[in-house]
Amino acid sequence: MATYAAGSPEELSSPLLATSEKEAPPKSTSPTPEGVGGHLESILSDDSLPWTRRMWMASLVEVRLLVYLAGPAVVVYTLNFMMLMSAQIFSGHLGNLELAAASLGNSGIQIFTYGVMLGMGSAVETLCGQAYGAQKYEMLGVYLQRSTVLLMATGVPLAVIYAFSRPLLVLIGQSPEIAKATSVYVYGLIPQIFAYAANFPIQKFLQAQSIVAPNAYISAATLVVHLAASWLVVYKLGMGLLGASLVLSLSWWIIVVAQFVYIATSRRCKATWTGFTWQAFAGMPEFFRLSSASAVMLCLETWYFQILVLIAGLLENPELALDSLSICVTISGWAFMISIGFNAAASVRVSNELGAGNPKSAAFSVAVVTAMSFILSVIVAIIILALRDYVGYAFTEGEMVGRAVSDLCPWLAVTIILNGIQPVLSGVAVGCGWQSFVAYVNVGCYYIVGIPLGSFLGFKLGLGVKGIWGGMMSGTFIQTLILLGVTCRTDWNKEVEEAKKRLNKWEDKEALRS
Repeated sequence: MATYAAGSPEELSSPLLATSEKEAPPKSTSPTPEGVGGHLESILSDDSLPWTRRMWMASLVEVRLLVYLAGPAVVVYTLNFMMLMSAQIFSGHLGNLELAAASLGNSGIQIFTYGVMLGMGSAVETLCGQAYGAQKYEMLGVYLQRSTVLLMATGVPLAVIYAFSRPLLVLIGQSPEIAKATSVYVYGLIPQIFAYAANFPIQKFLQAQSIVAPNAYISAATLVVHLAASWLVVYKLGMGLLGASLVLSLSWWIIVVAQFVYIATSRRCKATWTGFTWQAFAGMPEFFRLSSASAVMLCLETWYFQILVLIAGLLENPELALDSLSICVTISGWAFMISIGFNAAASVRVSNELGAGNPKSAAFSVAVVTAMSFILSVIVAIIILALRDYVGYAFTEGEMVGRAVSDLCPWLAVTIILNGIQPVLSGVAVGCGWQSFVAYVNVGCYYIVGIPLGSFLGFKLGLGVKGIWGGMMSGTFIQTLILLGVTCRTDWNKEVEEAKKRLNKWEDKEALRS
């Protein structure tokens, strides 16, 4: 009978024996696909072991690896989201109008750019993850640079939208007073657009190599600087909304610079980052098509909640509706960071295992990461319900807003639980390269079911914010069921073959250009 060790991720990693010394990456503490994936695949394939023992041993390996990957990723996304939340909180304590302006700027406009940039950056996640699993390390740096160039160019028209945010908000029905205040906040977010363009490709580049802890340290240090600078600029220098957003933009650029310095100086990236290359400007049409599919998938998700906030601004007493709903969306976004961390872990694990040719490991990883994210989301939902009468006052001193937030907390709890599953399945989709399929699913569930149903319940039946949110949740629920069904029926051996075809196609194109 074969014996297996269930040690730490570091203990499970091993040199990539299949490559020559020249091709092998420098020794690092991060797990490698061949070390962990091959070990996990051998456990799952050993028919001499009882099924229950195989599952138990495989679970020990996978859970430890997911904690190693998802833990720092959750920290990174949470700290980055805390910067956004803090800008909203600093603004909220200036007054209800300022809170509404910052909320609309973040949830109604800034998330638009976030969706575009994160979505387009997800193309790097698919290609880098599968290339790393297939040990084609030099391609990761090329994909990183190509994506950055493409996203920087995309940032130019987005900056124009920011510049004309005031008339655009009035055009879609927002009150002139809120639109004016929001535009002031949004002007300070223009530099953040280009920070996003650099950050997301770098982030995906590092995640594909299971390098996540350095990002956590960088984000933690930046958050400290951000809070101190926000207090100084908003309150002591009196720069108000504009100051809050400018500090937010500066903080994102600090993260970008620190990440790049790490990549350029770390031995862990020696094999994957070999310096700048003109190849970054080659093959843009093909790369744009793949990035566009990723962007559509992610944008349709992020814009969904953006539209929720915009629709709420059309209700009676829009200031109260925007304040209460935006606070709940912000809290939901904080809880969402846990799922996003597992989303990143799922994408890395699936793409690495598919690239390395380990179908059983990929399938098993999907099951374990989904279960872990769901359990944690249920715990968070219970905590939110227990604190429902207090959470609103962290954002504002207004008693009416606090009571409105408390009234929405049951809906918030259900949303958090749904978001414990759906983002992880989206991460699986990115790891497999299913972005185009998921985009169609999102259109149907969100924009054919969710938004029309929410508008009907909110306006026609007079249920207000609860009705709008209820319709939105129905779309998310249907989407989750579809993705869950597709994932359960996936032929992982076929996905391994598809990953090989995808990588060979891109490698052949690079060879022709070189």
